[in-house]
Amino acid sequence: MIRKILNIRDPGLREPSKPVIGMDKKVEQIVRDLVDTLAIQKEPEGVGLAAPQIGKNLRIFVFSFKNVSRVCINPEILALSKTSHKPQVTSNKSIMEGCLSLPNYYGPLKRSAVVKLKYTDEKGSEKVEEFKDFYAQIVLHEVDHLNGKLFIDRLLEDKKPLYKLDKNSEWEEVELV
Repeated sequence: MIRKILNIRDPGLREPSKPVIGMDKKVEQIVRDLVDTLAIQKEPEGVGLAAPQIGKNLRIFVFSFKNVSRVCINPEILALSKTSHKPQVTSNKSIMEGCLSLPNYYGPLKRSAVVKLKYTDEKGSEKVEEFKDFYAQIVLHEVDHLNGKLFIDRLLEDKKPLYKLDKNSEWEEVELV
């Protein structure tokens, strides 16, 4: 079922998520809802979605980018690289981090280039996988959601600007307060 994505002002997004205790019909439904809700995000396009963003305070996120899709339940970061994944520049436009809970706002965050993640998939199997570059950025963004942290918090910590992308695809810097 397609769910409403919570706005960044919702206090539920600031709460750390609870671990999933076991795979049951409730968890399976949340996973389906996350997959269905992410699939329809086109304006702006979404690549990841965490359970807190649909009002479910559980440690679950999904992502789908190009030909890679994952369901991550109870993710645990095992290792991070010391090198950063820098925002890429393509066609004179920076690919910056954004969030479906704050659509059309983006910021130039540097995150680790490689993350080693332990998680349980939708079938209940435990996995350990390494994600690199943009995939690492997606994973780290979604894990932040599960910890009650938002990408604008990271921008403030790093003293980086926030930009709004207008209807003409022009970047306008906005003030973070």
